Amino acid sequence: MNQSERQEAEAALALLLEDPSPKVRLALAEGLALVEHAPRSILLGLASDQIEVAGRVIALSPALADNDLIEIVASGRSSLQRFVAFRCPVSVSVAAAMAEVGEADAVADMLDNPHVSIARISLRRISERFGDDGDIRARLFERRDLPCDVRQALVERLGAALAGSDFVRSAIGGSRGRKVTEEACMNATLRLAETVVQDEIPALVEHLRISGRLTPAFLIHALCAGNVDFFASAVVSLSGMSDSRVRGILIDGRETAMRALYRSIGLGSDLAPVFVSATQIWRAASRLNASVDTGRVTTQLLQRHASDAESQPSVADLLRLVEAMHFSWHRHVSRDYAHSLAAEAA
Repeated sequence: MNQSERQEAEAALALLLEDPSPKVRLALAEGLALVEHAPRSILLGLASDQIEVAGRVIALSPALADNDLIEIVASGRSSLQRFVAFRCPVSVSVAAAMAEVGEADAVADMLDNPHVSIARISLRRISERFGDDGDIRARLFERRDLPCDVRQALVERLGAALAGSDFVRSAIGGSRGRKVTEEACMNATLRLAETVVQDEIPALVEHLRISGRLTPAFLIHALCAGNVDFFASAVVSLSGMSDSRVRGILIDGRETAMRALYRSIGLGSDLAPVFVSATQIWRAASRLNASVDTGRVTTQLLQRHASDAESQPSVADLLRLVEAMHFSWHRHVSRDYAHSLAAEAA
C-alpha cells in the first residue's frame, strides 16, 4: 500500500473498531494479532476491549511496544496483566513493571514463563510484595538467579508462616513451634552461606547484619562448619576493618590481635576466647594440610572451654549450641555410613 491507501485502510479498520457487535471486533483482533505492521492505534483500541478481544491482541501482537505493555500492566486489570505475562518474549522493563504493580496471579504466570527476562532487582521487589504468598515463594525458590539475600529473606518469611500456622501450633505448641522454626531457618541460612558464590557473600552478610542475624550463635556455627570465607566477610562487616586486615589477623595474627578483633565485633571477653580457639584449630589444620572436620573442631572446643562454662553462663550457652552442632554432625556421619553400607550390600 502507498501512504494514501494505508490511511484509507486504517480509517476502515477504525470504523470496524466501533462496531457494536463483539464478533466483528473479535474477528478484527484475530486478523491483526500476528501482523507486525498492524496500526498501533487500532491494536491499542482492541487491547482495551472486552477480555475475549483484548486478550488475543495483548498476548500475541508483535506490534505492541514495551511502553504499550507497561501501560496495560499499570491499568491494574489482573486478567489483562496475565496476558502480558504469557507473551513470548517479555522484556526486562515490562517484567519490572509487573514486579512493581502486577497482581499475584499475573506475577505467578510471569515466573512460570521461560521467555521472560527478569532483573535481580525485580526479583527482590517480587519477594518484598509477595513473600507471604506460598505459590509465588515456591516459584522464587526454584530460580537459580534469585539473589542470595532475597533467598534468605524468603526463608525467614517461610519460617514465620510455619510458626504461625494453626497446624504447627496445635501439633507442637506455639513457643516450641517458634523455636523449631527459628532453628530450621538458621540451619537453612547456614547451608545457604556454604553454597553461595563468592561474589554474593558480601550481600548476604550485609542482609544478615541489617536484620540482626549475625549473632554469636550464628557466627560460631559458621566457624565450626569451616565456612571461613563467609565468617571473614561477616567479621569485616561487623568490625568496619578492611578485608585484607581481617583476613591477615585470622590467618597469621597473634592471639591478642584475634581477641581484639573479636571484641571489636561485639563479643565480650568471655566469648572471644571461644572464637579464638576455633580459629586456631582451623588455622593449625590448614598449615599442616591436615584433615579437619566439624566433629573435631566441636570436640576440641568443648574440651578446651569446659571449665569456663562452669563459671560463665554465656560461655555455657554458647557451648550448648556447639554441643548440639556436634551431635548433629555425628548423626549426619552415621546416616552417610549406613547408606554406604546399604549401597554395598545391594
